[in-house]
Amino acid sequence: MMTRAEVTELVVTQKLKKGLKWPAIAEVIGQSKEWTAAALLGQMTMTAEQAQAAGKLLDLPEDAVLQLQVTPYKGSLPTAIPTDPLIYRFYELVNVYGTTFKSLIHEEFGDGIMSAIDFKMDLARENDPAGDRVRIVMSGKFLPYKQY
Repeated sequence: MMTRAEVTELVVTQKLKKGLKWPAIAEVIGQSKEWTAAALLGQMTMTAEQAQAAGKLLDLPEDAVLQLQVTPYKGSLPTAIPTDPLIYRFYELVNVYGTTFKSLIHEEFGDGIMSAIDFKMDLARENDPAGDRVRIVMSGKFLPYKQY
């Protein structure tokens, strides 16, 4: 049986070999590109139907398809864990979606980073009958790595 880490490596390899982009994979899976990337990078649990669709598209073996349906141990970045509850939620967000952000940014812009210096953020309250929500919009300039 393949490990989840091995499945993730195989997914990335097959995606590259087939020249697929996350939106195309997401269309087949029936979810957003963000969720699909997170799931296939090991951070979400797929249904049997979603996993089978991914397996067929990416030519994954049956044990990989089964692993996509197992609840993952979430967290992909080896960093110190903050103790402040609010900051921890940002740590949790980056830990779960960090690989997705990285993959999607690199796919869209190339090899580089999103600036935290040339950066905009909008935080607002969204009224919701089920309880108010926090809305955060972040925008950072893309900075490509230079060749030298």
